[in-house]
Amino acid sequence: MPDIAIIGGGPAGLTAGLYAARGGADVVLYEELFPGGQIARTPMVENYPGFPDGIEGYAVGGKIQKQAEKFGLKIEYAGATKLVLDVPDKQIILPDRVDTAKAVILCMGATARPLGIPREEELTGAGVSYCATCDGAFFKDMPVAVVGGGDTALSDALYLSRFCKSVTVVHRRDEFRGSVSLQNAAREKPNISFALACVPVSYVADKKVEGLEIRDLKTNLTRVIPANGVFVAVGITPRTELVKDIVALTEGGSIITDEFMRTNLPGVYAAGDIRNTPLRQVITACADGAIAGTTALEFGCSH
Repeated sequence: MPDIAIIGGGPAGLTAGLYAARGGADVVLYEELFPGGQIARTPMVENYPGFPDGIEGYAVGGKIQKQAEKFGLKIEYAGATKLVLDVPDKQIILPDRVDTAKAVILCMGATARPLGIPREEELTGAGVSYCATCDGAFFKDMPVAVVGGGDTALSDALYLSRFCKSVTVVHRRDEFRGSVSLQNAAREKPNISFALACVPVSYVADKKVEGLEIRDLKTNLTRVIPANGVFVAVGITPRTELVKDIVALTEGGSIITDEFMRTNLPGVYAAGDIRNTPLRQVITACADGAIAGTTALEFGCSH
């Protein structure tokens, strides 16, 4: 029986495996697709420290994987169908067998909620983005739009206003849900405008986004906002299907952890986008993974 099982092979899971395996633990990581997680689908990462010219997204996961395997991390290309975590020997139920481990680190990540309008998946990476911090710099001196009305949308708009020509915030309600301080800060920016009580209808694009068609909910009229980038900030969905009835979650569905990445269950940890965190970036996922791997190492090797 391995000391630690890691569920999910994104930056958080791979880094947890790196730290735990390097510490001498017997560690198995379960990944149903390919290591790297969402970052593997990102064409270029410009804000990961140590790479001044940027690094391709798939290469980030590949380098961490190679480093972790060097220290003995084992990777199983299989997806768990069920987890039994409220017992001393945790069970990872796979399609063809049941594995056990002393400790489990949950790193299944989260997915951004799409707008659900035509061509969205096709244009992701060609003007459609779900992460302003990740992709905003690609749109320097260009007009962009942000869709959403919460703190994330307003924070994204403020961030983008630093270097984008203009930012239009599209929100389906008359009022924002975000904090008053963020609203005030956004209204003070001369290059931020607002399209309230409006919903996105379609992307204006050939091969890349050139605009966003929106519909006014009061007049039912449509118009096109010039935008080379559309940043979708209508929420995320943590991938907690396997554990939603086992570990404590926030109202939004993220796993609740303490600063050591411990959940409410002994020997069960969470790291990366799946947990309640104020910033979802590769570097913060790696930091979470390092902490979770180290904490789980102490638990796994002492039981």
